[in-house]
Amino acid sequence: MFKALVLEQEGKVTSSSIQELDDSRLPEGEVTVAVEYSSLNYKDGLAITGKGRIVRNFPMVPGIDFAGTVIDSADSQFTEGDKVILTGWGVGENHWGGMAQKARVKASQLVKMPEDLDSRKAMMIGTAGLTAMLCVMALEQSGVTPEQGDILVTGASGGVGSVSISLLKQLGYSVVAVSGREENTQLLKDLGAKEVLPRSRFEEPARPLDKQLWAGAIDTAGSKVLAKVLSEMNYEGTVAACGLAAGFDLPTTVMPFILRGVNLQGVDSVMCPLAKRTEAWNRVVKLLPESYYEAACTEVSLEETAEQAEAITNGQVTGRVLIRI
Repeated sequence: MFKALVLEQEGKVTSSSIQELDDSRLPEGEVTVAVEYSSLNYKDGLAITGKGRIVRNFPMVPGIDFAGTVIDSADSQFTEGDKVILTGWGVGENHWGGMAQKARVKASQLVKMPEDLDSRKAMMIGTAGLTAMLCVMALEQSGVTPEQGDILVTGASGGVGSVSISLLKQLGYSVVAVSGREENTQLLKDLGAKEVLPRSRFEEPARPLDKQLWAGAIDTAGSKVLAKVLSEMNYEGTVAACGLAAGFDLPTTVMPFILRGVNLQGVDSVMCPLAKRTEAWNRVVKLLPESYYEAACTEVSLEETAEQAEAITNGQVTGRVLIRI
């Protein structure tokens, strides 16, 4: 038997409850993992509250990431006792996820735990941290260097935003944060932002082109926020876009792209290839300072997760939420 947070749906109403399940309920997969920690991401919040069409079939165990120890493997890549991490691949959406004491998944979906990392710290980083590292790598690959100017980070109080600030600071970039929560200003500065701008400044309708301010940007919001960011990009600047917290539309024009050569680089961590995923994990572990773990993470129990899910969808969560399984 194992304990799990289970989502069920009646009509269009999603409910969640802690249940004791038999091992026979575990889905198909080559590797069974004793889950030690998971984390709460915005997508998990939408799934648990039913505010977004994340889950396609019920019942479902949510949790798009987890870290733990292999207890059984039918694949030669993994043996009992191996420490592993999973992020993405539709787990927690169409395949039972990490908010349970046990998970069974495909071997190809797992990454071996980097050295000098444990399950707790791995989920303090989690999907959000992996996504942040991929965004930073996208800026690097497009040629954005610290000497070129400020890097803007939207949704800075969230998981991706807070990790992005820490990573950029460690790499020598000058970072300007955007947040709708004034009470987090000092925290964001402690993480590495030199300035924090109000989100309201980026919610006004964007002109096709505005004053050039940013050498690069990491955007977690989409919609009119991203449109405003694009209008203010430097010539040949790059925006790494990874989220849609403000909406999936993009009310802009082609002018930033054809008159300033701005690059809009989409970043996806869900189906990210294994080699790139492994590189990102190894880099983020080396770059994040100990101060990040102390300042930007909140730990909760599995029983407290539903309450936190409501909070994250209402924009009331700062940094990362670690779930102790």
